[in-house]
Amino acid sequence: MANTVRPRRSVLYMPGSNARAMEKGRTLPADGLILDLEDAVAPDAKPDARRLVLAAIAGGGYGRRELFVRVNGLNTPWGYDDLLAAATSGADAVLLPKVESADTVRQADTILRGAGALEGLALWCMLETPMGLLNVREIAGASARLGGFVMGTSDLAKDLHCAHTRDRLPMITSLGLALLAARAHGLAIIDGVHLDLNDDEGFALACRQGVELGFDGKTLIHPKTIEAANRAFAPSEAEIAASRRIIEAHAQAAAAGKGVVVVDGRLVENLHVEAARRVVALAAAVSEL
Repeated sequence: MANTVRPRRSVLYMPGSNARAMEKGRTLPADGLILDLEDAVAPDAKPDARRLVLAAIAGGGYGRRELFVRVNGLNTPWGYDDLLAAATSGADAVLLPKVESADTVRQADTILRGAGALEGLALWCMLETPMGLLNVREIAGASARLGGFVMGTSDLAKDLHCAHTRDRLPMITSLGLALLAARAHGLAIIDGVHLDLNDDEGFALACRQGVELGFDGKTLIHPKTIEAANRAFAPSEAEIAASRRIIEAHAQAAAAGKGVVVVDGRLVENLHVEAARRVVALAAAVSEL
């Protein structure tokens, strides 16, 4: 599924069993909301949570926020019914947890199509296990419905038996593999959560690292972190201005029959213009929110 430039700077998890939280989500400045039927919901509350999530989406009022429904795995008692319900719910995307194979993606796609899902309903995958990361290349090409990946770094750290450090060096190989597969297939990719809500400096560092690595945004567990994520993953005014100078200068050079031009002391080629156009398009999409 082709991804247009869409802001995904901040994507907030919301428990599907908490109607009040989902109501509040209509007013939060997050780019996206993950209405969660999996980890955030106790087993005996899952059927009720499914009904609450469907009612929340049907009620509307979320504006341009991207709505994900994180379903339970197909190997659980609730996953199949979750997919059936999400197929025609009106959500933007279905998020599959702990995806470890391309077959899982294809199976979910088949269920969604059989349940009457429109082509515009995207399928996203959580990457949160070593097996999922080892198979990410095949997963990324498993379905035309695939829209992107969400990193599950907490579960990944547990399975790797590694430390969840500020610099996340123990997970850098896994993050890199996911990014490579996503970009090779034109998919979006959102970074994992930062668990320490009292560590503002650590959160800022994690966002900066995510931007530098190439993530589109960050998943969040509390509304108070939305603004910081939005700032970190949005182009700065300086970046926007520089991008516009690159686009203009290259256009002038092309009109004069030149393939390259120097802007702000740096050599600019077509590849830099493509990147500049993406920055400008992202800034415009952010402003429309």
